Amino acid sequence: MSFTRASLFDFPLLKPLVLSHHTSPVFASRRFVTRPIPGLSPAVLLPTRSTQIIAKSSSVTVQPVSEDASEDHQSKDVSGDSIRRRFLDFYASRGHKVLPSSSLVPEDPTVLLTIAGMLQFKPVFLGKVPREVPCATTAQRCIRTNDLENVGRTARHHTFFEMLGNFSFGDYFKREAIRWAWELSTAEFGLPAHRVWVSIYEDDDEAFEIWKNEVGVPVERIKRMGEADNFWTSGPTGPCGPCSELYYDFHPERGTGDDVDLGDDSRFIEFYNLVFMQYNKTEDGLLEPLKQKNIDTGLGLERIAQILQKVPNNYETDLIYPIIAKVLELANISYDSADEKAKTSLKVIADHMRAVVYLISDGVVPSNIGRGYVVRRLIRRAVRKGKSLGIDGDGKGSLKGAFLPTVAEKVIEMSTYIDSDVKQKSPRILEEIRQEELHFKKTLERGEKLLEQKLQDALSTSDKPCISGKDAFILYDTYGFPVEITAEVAEERGVSIDMDGFEVEMENQRRQSQAAHNVVKLTVEDDDEITKDIDDTEFLGYDSLSARAVVKSLLVGGKPVIRVSEGSEVEILLDRTPFYAESGGQIADHGFMYVNSDGNQDDAVVEVSDVQKSLKIFVHKGIVKSGALEVGKEVEAAVDADLRQRAKVHHTATHLLQSALKKVVGQDTSQAGSLVAFDRLRFDFNFNRPLHDGELEEIECLINRWIGDASRLETKVLPLADAKRAGAIAMFGEKYDDEVRVVEVPGVSMELCGGTHVGNTAEIRAFKIISEQGIASGIRRIEAVAGEAFIEYINSRDSQMKRLCSTLKVKAEDVTNRVDNLLEELRTARKEASDLRSKAAVYRASVMSNKAFTVGTSQTVRVLVESMDDTDADSLKKPVAVVLGSCPDKDKVSLVAAFSPGVVSLGVQAGKFIGSIAKLCGGGGGGKPNFAQAGGRKPENLSSALEKAREELVATLSEKLG
Repeated sequence: MSFTRASLFDFPLLKPLVLSHHTSPVFASRRFVTRPIPGLSPAVLLPTRSTQIIAKSSSVTVQPVSEDASEDHQSKDVSGDSIRRRFLDFYASRGHKVLPSSSLVPEDPTVLLTIAGMLQFKPVFLGKVPREVPCATTAQRCIRTNDLENVGRTARHHTFFEMLGNFSFGDYFKREAIRWAWELSTAEFGLPAHRVWVSIYEDDDEAFEIWKNEVGVPVERIKRMGEADNFWTSGPTGPCGPCSELYYDFHPERGTGDDVDLGDDSRFIEFYNLVFMQYNKTEDGLLEPLKQKNIDTGLGLERIAQILQKVPNNYETDLIYPIIAKVLELANISYDSADEKAKTSLKVIADHMRAVVYLISDGVVPSNIGRGYVVRRLIRRAVRKGKSLGIDGDGKGSLKGAFLPTVAEKVIEMSTYIDSDVKQKSPRILEEIRQEELHFKKTLERGEKLLEQKLQDALSTSDKPCISGKDAFILYDTYGFPVEITAEVAEERGVSIDMDGFEVEMENQRRQSQAAHNVVKLTVEDDDEITKDIDDTEFLGYDSLSARAVVKSLLVGGKPVIRVSEGSEVEILLDRTPFYAESGGQIADHGFMYVNSDGNQDDAVVEVSDVQKSLKIFVHKGIVKSGALEVGKEVEAAVDADLRQRAKVHHTATHLLQSALKKVVGQDTSQAGSLVAFDRLRFDFNFNRPLHDGELEEIECLINRWIGDASRLETKVLPLADAKRAGAIAMFGEKYDDEVRVVEVPGVSMELCGGTHVGNTAEIRAFKIISEQGIASGIRRIEAVAGEAFIEYINSRDSQMKRLCSTLKVKAEDVTNRVDNLLEELRTARKEASDLRSKAAVYRASVMSNKAFTVGTSQTVRVLVESMDDTDADSLKKPVAVVLGSCPDKDKVSLVAAFSPGVVSLGVQAGKFIGSIAKLCGGGGGGKPNFAQAGGRKPENLSSALEKAREELVATLSEKLG
């Protein structure tokens, strides 16, 4: 088979998940006149008017197997948007809760991007969080880049795709999943029954009986397949179960013999995958039945659209072809006249721009690491493909412009039913794409020249031409060429890439730039053992800074213990806590825990320096300062009030900063990260240029005015939908429950936020920006201080100014002028010193002139080779016919050679001569035939180098002069 379902529980980053594909139904009671889709292949027909959705029975019924689709079903709207809606409606009418697509940036730290519809439900399937609904249905945006080289070359490979899914969390199971999948496919979507084949796991007799006896699929169209193809596992141990997949047969006339291969892409396409999670795999490899059996399905929207719209590939469906049409317009070519290479380029651009638009919308910006590298790589591949199509500049006459934003506009136009937020973010999306394209074009020409040189070198020096890993890394690191692009270009020329060498260079860079970070990791296995008897931690910190609590668990080195003593580093789990755990950009509270059994003296004291969360369980990290702590003991947990106040001040100030930025630089500015610490706040935001001094001053003034207004903050808990309708802004990287906490500064700011905040803006006291800088392409960072940190900052600056005034003997208001005057005096003194050194060099040269010697007989040349000690290079520029050397600094050598026209006429050139002498001093140089300069870093070799110069000059000139 061409696709297999992969585990989402043991994935390395970007591990592929099998594509399964879904769709949804709508019943119509009248015939339709069909028309071509504008700009789309004439083969795709749409109804001229919208269809009518009617209620569907929630009972599990199966339409009798019919060998052909009815005219009624063939006349339905088969647009991509309609298919998506029909799928969701089909399952909603059968008791499923329709849930929104999750972000392409997943909560799960083990995956880089959202690669499957079930990813947002992983904690439910693992039993880590309780189910909120018994069953759900979604249309999930997904990204896959594991088989990028196949995009555009095959009929159905994509980086961006939509996965339609229905999920059961211990509600219905195999029988309902199978029967509904069949009803959806044949009754709702009208697929001819004789064209639908089914695969099952080789030992899944239950599924076989349902397909054969209850649904009525002929035995010859049910294929039993092995574990590699049709058995899903979450890892070495844990939830697992058999799969069943539905395939569409494009060529039923080829028969139903035993030799039929469902992996034959020329005949079949897998469009729907059903996973039956019914076992738990033990460490011994045994399969134990799960108490709660689950269903996870996936149906690819692009695949079912290809089938229903009767086009030869996914790219010619109305989900993608309008984007291709826009590229055709920019390239000034027609689809029918394009050759296969050009069509591949068209498909790649359309596919990649879908991925790029939705990734940037979800907060990912181009960079050289992680998700940002995915975006950068996709944009740069699209730029190269555009160049191969002959698109110059913006495709509209400006050779300095960018064409991808024009393509992205079409993607955004089509985004309404995929993600309604995309259009609101379109200015930022388009600007990010424009900047990245133009930035790449600046280095593309230079990089292409270097790549061409390396390709020619490789082709001319070996029967098996190969570009070294180091050269590939230089192209990546210096010229912005993703190694995959280098490999593509090289492959076209028959040249390979030393990928092992490239990885070595990449690893060296990673080691140099890697920053240490702390992560609370409760693995699936550890979490089961550590938290199985522990309830969620009750957080009391909004209303109290101290509380009595019971120790539920102690961990040392990640392992449970019963007791810890003085000096031990420990992780403590309590039943309730006033400590805020790090989240939403705000760092954790610090404080102490006290054990006091007799009311007089503390039995134990634990200093808490960090608090993290695993789901809803708080993990307090600290060190036992005295005494001993045991599981089951009651403690007094006390938060450091001063540090909490600092965090509250900075968190509320961060909200004010975001509002001020939107007012000053634009509403489309959005948060890209934040840090709320005790000593400062840091706010990252999407913007494409540095802020002017005037803008920074305006932002500060706005915030300080709001602080002076002394507004009381309002905090309330609302349903998520109500909060969004009220205009509340979601914080970057946060996932929200159905009910959310809304923090509002009336008339100024309203955000969804679980952090701690001041009660009144007056508590912030004052706000000051201390820096503004770029940290990545399209990302700016502001650091600021407020409250007590503001006072400390001002006092520190005041102290520094007083010391400066004392040193310079001026008042504070005169410091700038005094520094300017000192700098000018320094520049003048340096120029005078240089002039004196030049005069001294001339004088010393005249004194040494009597040391010149004559070379030659019939013709003679006077030669002088001497050391000028510490004279600098500029002072050696008045030659007669000399080679002069000096050591102006500790690790520096300066050399000058000046040959008269007569010497040059003999074929002895100063530039060539001085370069070879400079190498003896660890350097190099050159210049004109009559005058040249050189340098080096080995002063200890100067004497021998000058002696060598003397010998070579004598020898060369003697030979020339005869």
